[in-house]
Amino acid sequence: MPAISMFYGLVIYIYNIDIKRHKLPHLHVKYQDHSAVIGIPEGEVLDGSLPNKKLNMVRAWISIHEEDLMANWDLAVQGQTPFKIDPLK
Repeated sequence: MPAISMFYGLVIYIYNIDIKRHKLPHLHVKYQDHSAVIGIPEGEVLDGSLPNKKLNMVRAWISIHEEDLMANWDLAVQGQTPFKIDPLK
């Protein structure tokens, strides 16, 4: 699955039809050797871990793009490809 956004070394994905493992809306984040599953819109860590500074960046980005992320989640649940979202600036 292609990334929906990349910034400050973070790569963010929403996988198509990924509701079996994590039923809540969420995204997957990779940073160097770290990976985490982060809930939308609260930004809670559902699985894995990120350095605190990077996690705070992801949470800020989620807050800014909450509507787009939920629209992307709806697309992914329907098996459609999520769209790209602007990075944190």
